[in-house]
Amino acid sequence: MKYFLISDNVDTLAGMRLVGVRGVVVHEPEEMNQALEKACADPEIGLVLITDKLVAKCADVVFAYKLNRKRPLIVEMPDRHSDTNPGDSIRRYISEAVGVKI
Repeated sequence: MKYFLISDNVDTLAGMRLVGVRGVVVHEPEEMNQALEKACADPEIGLVLITDKLVAKCADVVFAYKLNRKRPLIVEMPDRHSDTNPGDSIRRYISEAVGVKI
């Protein structure tokens, strides 16, 4: 299983490349759609990481992929340019997944 990053920031992609994660940098919703479609078509990719600012721009497309496809797992990832605190994101994920407010 391989990871793939779709980012709106070159720094995030450079950091993830240091640990062996391939990816692309996109800025427009259409580019994001194409990158997500290409990643989902690759049978070796099991996890797609998307920066939270891109998810905010293309939320409807990302959630449609999450709901309608079994593979790959699509995960929203905060980066250093995020407006939110990563701890808040983790608490929100747990709350949504488990149904318990932390």
